[in-house]
Amino acid sequence: MSRMQYFRKRLMKLDWKALWKTTGLLKKRSGKSRIWLMNDMLKCGIKYNAGYIDYKIAQMYRLNDDQRKTVITRGISNEIVRRMNPKEYWHTFDDKAEFNEFFKEWIPRKWMRINEATTAEELESFCRHQKQLIGKPIEGSSGVGIIKYTSDAWKQGGEAFLKELKDHEIGILEEIVIQHPKMASLCPTSVNTCRIATLLGDKQQGIVYAFLRIGNGKVMDNVDCGGMAARINLETGKLLTVGADKQGNTYIKHPMTNTSIIGFQIPYWEEAKKMCMDAAQKIPQMRFIAWDVAITENGPTFIEGNSFPSHAIPQFAAHYPDGIGILPEFEKFIDL
Repeated sequence: MSRMQYFRKRLMKLDWKALWKTTGLLKKRSGKSRIWLMNDMLKCGIKYNAGYIDYKIAQMYRLNDDQRKTVITRGISNEIVRRMNPKEYWHTFDDKAEFNEFFKEWIPRKWMRINEATTAEELESFCRHQKQLIGKPIEGSSGVGIIKYTSDAWKQGGEAFLKELKDHEIGILEEIVIQHPKMASLCPTSVNTCRIATLLGDKQQGIVYAFLRIGNGKVMDNVDCGGMAARINLETGKLLTVGADKQGNTYIKHPMTNTSIIGFQIPYWEEAKKMCMDAAQKIPQMRFIAWDVAITENGPTFIEGNSFPSHAIPQFAAHYPDGIGILPEFEKFIDL
C-alpha cells in the first residue's frame, strides 16, 4: 500500500469529533490557531503517515521537518510490523494461554484457561489456596477487560464463579505477580512492567528500545489506563527521563509515592534483557516483539509478548526533548 493510499484509508475512518477535541487541546498548549494546526496535521498525514494521535503524542507542531522525519508514526509502525512479523505466527503471542505455555520456562506463576471445557471442580481446586487472582480475556491489549478478583469472588462456589468469569469473557485466570519491593516503591497499586522491544534485524539483533510503564493509582500500569512511562537506559537499566502519560503530563516524581523517576534503577536488568533475547530466538520468524516484563524478588518474568507493538509509548515528546525521535534507533537494525 502506497503512502497516499494509506492516508486515504485513514481519512475515511477518521473520528472527526476526536480530531476537533485534540486540536482544541493543542491550541491551548501550542498557542497556534486551529486552522494552522489542522493544516499542519494534514501536511504531516500526507508526508509522514502521521495521524492526529501521532501528532499530539510527539508534539509535531514544535518540530521542524528534519525532526519530524525521525518520528515513527502509525503508518511507519504498521509497515515495520508487516515486514518483520508474518501473521501466521501471531497466534502464540495473541493467545495469552498459548503464550504462557510456550514461554513457561520464564513464567513460574500458576494459571488456568477458562473455556467451555472448564469445570467448577477444576476452578475450585485452582482457587482454593489463593487470595487474589487476575482474570484476562484470552486475546486483547491495552489492559481492556482485565479484572482483579479477591477470594470473595469464589466464596459462593465454583459454579457461580465460573459463570461470572464467562459473563465477563475471561479466558485465562492467573496468580498475582508480586513485584520486587523496589518496583512497588514507584507505585504499589499496579505491577510496573518493563516494555522491552527486541528486533532481529538484517543489520544486527538486539533490544531497540525499553520503557518502564508505571501505574498511577489503578490496577493496570498501561498508559491507556492512566499510567505513565519513562525511557530506560539500555546499558544500565536506569530511567533516563521523566514519567509521561498519554495526555502529555510529565512527572519528575511519582504523584502518589513521591519516588524520583529519573535515575531509578531497575533490579535484575541484565537478567531481564537476556530473558527477552533468549525468548526472541524461540520464534525467530517473529522479528519484532515488545515484551512486557515484571521484576520480582526472584528475577524477571513475562507478563505477555506483543506481536503488534504499540508505537505510542516510544514517541512521547517528553522522552525526546531534542525533538529527535526513535526512528534512528530502528535504522541501526533495519533499513527504513
